[in-house]
Amino acid sequence: MHGKLPAFIGIALFAGVVTFPFWIGGERKPMPPPVIEAGLTQCVESAAFMRANHMLLLDQWRDSVVRHNDHIYVNRAGQRFEKSLTGTCLGCHSNKAEFCDRCHDAVAVKPYCWNCHLAPGQPAGPAATAAALPPPSSRFAVTAIPRRGE
Repeated sequence: MHGKLPAFIGIALFAGVVTFPFWIGGERKPMPPPVIEAGLTQCVESAAFMRANHMLLLDQWRDSVVRHNDHIYVNRAGQRFEKSLTGTCLGCHSNKAEFCDRCHDAVAVKPYCWNCHLAPGQPAGPAATAAALPPPSSRFAVTAIPRRGE
């Protein structure tokens, strides 16, 4: 009987601490709308689909192009598009800061698209490529393994 009260208090405190971010978060801020260039009428899929699934679609495109040499995407309406971030997506959405970065910054997401692809207006070349790469992570640092007797 004596151990029940401290256990209950401990569970209540734990539940309060774990759920604190959910009930103290306040009002949910709406996502900033991406700036869509004038004259655009259609994307490779519907706007609702792209809002919810663009990251999955781009991952699937990358995998199918790199692993299977499949460069054509056929959407739900039967239209054909080249699977290319720079050739297809950035052909219409050329302002990365206004289209991509607004939403990604709002949700604190750092997509790795730009580790390989050049952003619109970014100069090509070894210096630009090196500048686009993220700094090496210390989690993956290679350390020397000591030999026996050292």
